[in-house]
Amino acid sequence: MLQERVAPGRYAMYTDNALKLGFFGSNCSSGRFLTTVPERWQATWDDNLQLALLLDEAGFDFFLPIARWKGYGGATDYHGATFETLTWAAALLAVTKHLTIFGTVHVPLFSPLIAAKQMVTADHAGHGRFALNIVCGWNEDEFDMFGVKPGDHAKRYRQGQEWIDLVKMIWDRDDFDFKGEFFDVKGVREKPKPYGGTHPLMMNAGSSSDGKDFALRNCDAWFTTVRRGLDDDADAFAETARFVEATKGEARANGREIGVFSSATLICRPTRREAEEYRHYVTVEHADHAAIERMMEIKGLLGLPTDERAAASAAIMNGKGALQLTGTPDEVATFLARTSAAGVNGVGLSLVNEIDEFPYLRAELLPRLVRLGVRTR
Repeated sequence: MLQERVAPGRYAMYTDNALKLGFFGSNCSSGRFLTTVPERWQATWDDNLQLALLLDEAGFDFFLPIARWKGYGGATDYHGATFETLTWAAALLAVTKHLTIFGTVHVPLFSPLIAAKQMVTADHAGHGRFALNIVCGWNEDEFDMFGVKPGDHAKRYRQGQEWIDLVKMIWDRDDFDFKGEFFDVKGVREKPKPYGGTHPLMMNAGSSSDGKDFALRNCDAWFTTVRRGLDDDADAFAETARFVEATKGEARANGREIGVFSSATLICRPTRREAEEYRHYVTVEHADHAAIERMMEIKGLLGLPTDERAAASAAIMNGKGALQLTGTPDEVATFLARTSAAGVNGVGLSLVNEIDEFPYLRAELLPRLVRLGVRTR
């Protein structure tokens, strides 16, 4: 079944692609690579605009931003320059035709009444192509900038539940009062409603048990980590399939269908050797070590034993735990097709420089995915 008030077109991102493909984190400087290489992604407005138009023309499904408020420092001030995601989405929706574009909202920072109006504005700009990535917690030092104390883990998800319940009421009703643990509002009336009288697609990336439960209870998509490699065997993908099916079964038990999405840092070259050498150049020879250390400090990882700390550092260096796809177009396409066969509905990609590398991706990877049957265009 489809979710309440979510139209079939929205739920499918208006495409028939079995595997949805998008780009992730492009609104942030350096994207998903903590690297000092000069060609790294700068994330200027013109970069984002050009990339959105390229994705739209090439038939990609979605564009998903990261909500950030200050950088991690280091030589590059990783993620030091970012675009606020609701205004970013509204502007890009106005100039694209097919792409589903997300806004990412930190619940403790956004009034639900203001956010509901902002999201409706973006949704009308894109004629129903806006989607919401809802985030209940984030880095404490960024919340400190706003003087916000979100409270413990359980409190954040209680607030998130109340926030999304109120937003949906705003989208569906007029002239109502609402009083809860976190919000007390009276005489609420906001028009227009979302485009076409249906709700935007909603996604959440909560990784804890509370976060996963929140996503399965409220959202149409769950963004999680699927740790597989290009050379993994059939048993590994069978394990992924069991995990995905169990997740979708939990959602169905609550009367919902949910898509499972993941992310990947992608380096695709004519040979495996070229791809591996370039990843080493980007993430080892030119790693932004000070930014990585800062991220590990925020995550409480600096006290790990040496081996575990090195592994955590390497994961952060390669996209903060994202899949690391490093290989030829045939290898990457085969991996993505196997991932789709395991039940994963979509993957958000990140490249070192997303405009410079896009022509090769479009010419070599996309046609292979069509031939493998997971993409229709």
